[in-house]
Amino acid sequence: MKHTILSLAFSGSLAAVSLAASAQQTQTTTADPYANNPDAGAQAFPLAAPAGVDSGAIRRALEGANNTGRFSAESWEYGDAYDAPAGSRIWNPVKAKMMEGGKVTGGTIFASTDPSTYCAMANAGYDFTWMEMQHSQHDWEAVSRMWRTCPHADAVPGVRVAYTDEREIQHALDAGALILVVPTIDTVEEAQEVVDWAYFPPLGRRSNGGGQAFAREVWGGVPGGYRATINDNLVLILMIETMEGVENAAEIAKVPGVSGIFAASGDLGNFSGYRQGSPDYERVINIVHDAAIGAGVHLCGSLAWRDRPDFTCFQAGSETAAIARGVTAELGDLKDTQGKVTVGPFAGR
Repeated sequence: MKHTILSLAFSGSLAAVSLAASAQQTQTTTADPYANNPDAGAQAFPLAAPAGVDSGAIRRALEGANNTGRFSAESWEYGDAYDAPAGSRIWNPVKAKMMEGGKVTGGTIFASTDPSTYCAMANAGYDFTWMEMQHSQHDWEAVSRMWRTCPHADAVPGVRVAYTDEREIQHALDAGALILVVPTIDTVEEAQEVVDWAYFPPLGRRSNGGGQAFAREVWGGVPGGYRATINDNLVLILMIETMEGVENAAEIAKVPGVSGIFAASGDLGNFSGYRQGSPDYERVINIVHDAAIGAGVHLCGSLAWRDRPDFTCFQAGSETAAIARGVTAELGDLKDTQGKVTVGPFAGR
């Protein structure tokens, strides 16, 4: 009986340790910004406004404040609470490669929602994955699931969102995107809107709302911390696709926070009415080229343009195209040599 009691006690102790360890692990890996709030009622607030009394904070600063005088959003001096630690280094391999002058490629995920297919693409040799959210039927739940299945694959998560929208952009970044591509940018105002939602203050207006990007198993454990270093590690690419975008490309490329501009080979033909190789089409592409060179940002395009002068970042084909190419390379002369039958559903193929 004594041994039974001791055994139960020991088991209970192990269970308590296990639960404590589990709770600690949950606390350190959670991406929920509300999960780790201090115990309710246990905090003191020495600088809080007195109950029921107008503190006058709009007119005067508290003792020791850096911002003095009447409160003004326009003149507010941003604090150092979220500064990257001294000596912080780039941890996004795509950003590092681009800074070194290398060429980067993104493999497109268009149809698949299966994490194993995504992870195969992410480890196939690309620099980043181009999750297609403009033209595909993906939803953010499926995308998040794919990204968190293999967040540290060789190719980092990237995405083309549908438009310059706060919800779309913050869904992408909170899920873990390190490469953000935004289509159909026509004006400087649209470019600035993208920067606003893509970057945390003081550069932008991204909300610090959590998401799996903050989890330790995704980016929460990066050197310097995710919140303090992501502004330096994000790659933002704006697509020039319309004639208005071409006209404003030089100014769009100069918006602070833009990493590169993308000369959209298909839609620049669609919106210009000319095909690749014609003088009018090539003029349009060269204008985008000049805008990137003039602003000192990267020039991006289709992988077919990998040898075009000054292009350094590219969108490669889709996962379905990659499967077809891989099978062709694997089978060689054995490809498409299926047996022939004269009856049944396979007859005549």
